[in-house]
Amino acid sequence: MRSLLPLLLTMATSAASAAVYRCPGPPVLYTDALSPREAMERGCKTLEGQPITVIQAQKPRTATATASSASGAEGGARVDPSQQRQRDDERRRVLQDELRAAEGRLAATQAEYQGGNGEKQGDEARNYQKYLDRMAELKASINRQQSDIDALKREISKLP
Repeated sequence: MRSLLPLLLTMATSAASAAVYRCPGPPVLYTDALSPREAMERGCKTLEGQPITVIQAQKPRTATATASSASGAEGGARVDPSQQRQRDDERRRVLQDELRAAEGRLAATQAEYQGGNGEKQGDEARNYQKYLDRMAELKASINRQQSDIDALKREISKLP
């Protein structure tokens, strides 16, 4: 055991004194496997006094595991067609309810906007910029709501 102690101390010292380099370029490379000359030629910078953290990458999921988890089927079990039809009908109903609500919100916002000529509220008569800001917010809201409605319609059209 005593003969191993000097060897371990030597290894720890050499590991601690090994230079770690950060080399530019996509992707950025962190390495301790370059000589000082190679590092200089590549434009690498020495990292001194900074702790190095190595994070183990997660293994990518296999395509079969992803497909079975995405379909909601456990262990690859098939869903009964009548049960699937029920799920699809429920999903369609929920999406149509959301679509009706979104269309109602859009109509209310458009009524307030009045094509960019909405009524002035509160102190907007004295502060015209405040009015312009509110009209810009309403226009942006109309655009967002319209894109939400378009997305809901696309989702509904994908259903069997």
